[in-house]
Formats: sequence, structure tokens, C-alpha cells
Amino acid sequence: MRHGSIPGSSGRVRPLTLLGDPVLHGPCADVTEFGPELSRLVEDMFATMYAAAGVGLAANQIGVPQRVFVYDCPDDEDRRHLGHVVNPRLLAADGDTVRGPEGCLSLPGLEAQTPRFDRALIEGVDRHGAPVRIEGTGWFARCLQHECDHLSGTVYPDLLAGWRRARVLRAARRAPWGAR
Repeated sequence: MRHGSIPGSSGRVRPLTLLGDPVLHGPCADVTEFGPELSRLVEDMFATMYAAAGVGLAANQIGVPQRVFVYDCPDDEDRRHLGHVVNPRLLAADGDTVRGPEGCLSLPGLEAQTPRFDRALIEGVDRHGAPVRIEGTGWFARCLQHECDHLSGTVYPDLLAGWRRARVLRAARRAPWGAR
């Protein structure tokens, strides 16, 4: 997901994968090894997300097909939520369905009105294997659902239908990054 300027990280910025790359369209594998390599991946993901002015980033968006995502995202009350989740499971997505603007770092410059629930509950572990449970509402709930979708091989245009889907896919084909 995209958002405005956010402070930097100590990791290495990696290239983003773009719509059409096979790593974005298949389910990611569970992380089974916890250690320095996973910690480096999380730091690199934060650095890449911040460099791209994002609020969330899934590992497959940098070409790593593992179930990890990072976030630095406000909710609708402008409270900041910062963290990462390894092997996340979306336990609940409920409440009102809200159609709102959604972008993606793997579809740079594009956005579409995408339906999402206004509450999400995630469980997983951190980079050390300690359990984490994250509940989000509003914009943050949208971010949590968006990143979990990435790890299942879904990008937000997959949730669209009709003219909304056609419009964003046409724009992607016409984008400089889409003409590969």
C-alpha cells in the first residue's frame, strides 16, 4: 500500500516486483527458519517500504515468496501502527464493507476504489517466533487485509469487477513499468 513520507530504516532497499511478476500471483510459503537472515529480510522490507513511501509491504513484493509483511500505517484516528508479522493468518475481516481508494507499491501510480471490511484481526509471530496478534480498524484494517492478500497471491485488482477492474488493468498495461 502507498502513503506519504515516512522515516527511514537501516535495511537495504530492494527492487519492487510489479504486477504480472509470477511471485505476486501465487501463495507464499510459511517461514520455518528464524534467525539473522529473517531479521535482515524484515529490515530490508522496512527500508524498501519507506523508500517507496508505502504503509505496508509483503515479502513477495521484493521477490521473496515467504509469509512476511511489514507495516507503518495510521488508522482512521491517525494513530500510528508499526510492526511486522511472520506467517500471518487473517482470523477475521468483518464490520462494514467500505469502498475506498487503494494503491499498491507493485502497481506504482495506480489506485482504485476497492471494497474492504473496516475491521481485521491477524495472528502470527514476530521475527523471533514470539506470538503477535494485531487488530486494525479503518485504513489500518485495509492495510492488513491488503498485505495478507499479497501473501495468498492476490493483488487488489483481483478484488475488482467490471469497469473498475478493466480501468486499472488498462492503466497498468499503459504504464511505463507495465510495458515489459
